[in-house]
Amino acid sequence: MALYLVGDIQGCYAELDALLEKVSFNPRFDQLWAVGDLVARGPNSLAVLQLFQQLGDAAKTVLGNHDLHLLSILTGVKAAKPSDRLEPILALPSEQRENIIDWLCQCPLLLQQQQLVVTHAGIYPWWTVAEAAAYAQEVTTSLQAAWQNQQLGHWLHTMYGNQPAQWQRGLAGEQRIRFIINAFTRMRFVYADGRLDFAGKESPHSDSLSHGLIPWFELWQPCDQRLVFGHWAALAGATQRDDVIGLDTGCVWGEHLTLWRWPDGQRWQQPALNGVKPLR
Repeated sequence: MALYLVGDIQGCYAELDALLEKVSFNPRFDQLWAVGDLVARGPNSLAVLQLFQQLGDAAKTVLGNHDLHLLSILTGVKAAKPSDRLEPILALPSEQRENIIDWLCQCPLLLQQQQLVVTHAGIYPWWTVAEAAAYAQEVTTSLQAAWQNQQLGHWLHTMYGNQPAQWQRGLAGEQRIRFIINAFTRMRFVYADGRLDFAGKESPHSDSLSHGLIPWFELWQPCDQRLVFGHWAALAGATQRDDVIGLDTGCVWGEHLTLWRWPDGQRWQQPALNGVKPLR
């Protein structure tokens, strides 16, 4: 059995299919884990969702910011933009759309197996892995309860916002849930005092980088866990660390989709096909 982890797919189904073909992926023996952002901006988000659903227990994903955004669109909290390229999903019959909502609500913010930990954007550097896992479970429990109690729209509406920007153990209610979600799905840069920055998307080596911003993983203390994340295309996976693995290599922006095997770390990359470029 092999466990493969894939970077941000974002609707790039053809590239994912090509990678799985390269490694002779067999769902009877192998597993596929995604770092989130299955959908949005690429040409075939529906096919990606259908594949993960069809693979059943052989495929898992954490939620990314675009996956949560899809939930908000499907529940009427947000309007879809042309650049999302989600029309085939939105055109589905209501029963199939609800099936997608239900499936996404079962997806966690953190996956863990032995010494492997997977999230979308990373782990807030002032948390331990154990704390992060507990906070992620809080959100999953809250999300599933909102769906079951027909309050998902309200839950998603209150999820949006940049405050609080800094973690405090006493945070409660909507503010606590919002911070945890932001840390797991939107974080790239942080400040030394623990504040999250939500504006910077550039490379850490960019000349335009604002003063005081630090890539979150530079403050992550080494531990016996291997942490895998996505979300940061401009980073191109270059963390300069063996224990923090970045897998977003910008396929939807015309770069590559990356597949990484645990635990030996072998990588496969598939260039974007047909000059894939999203509408902006």
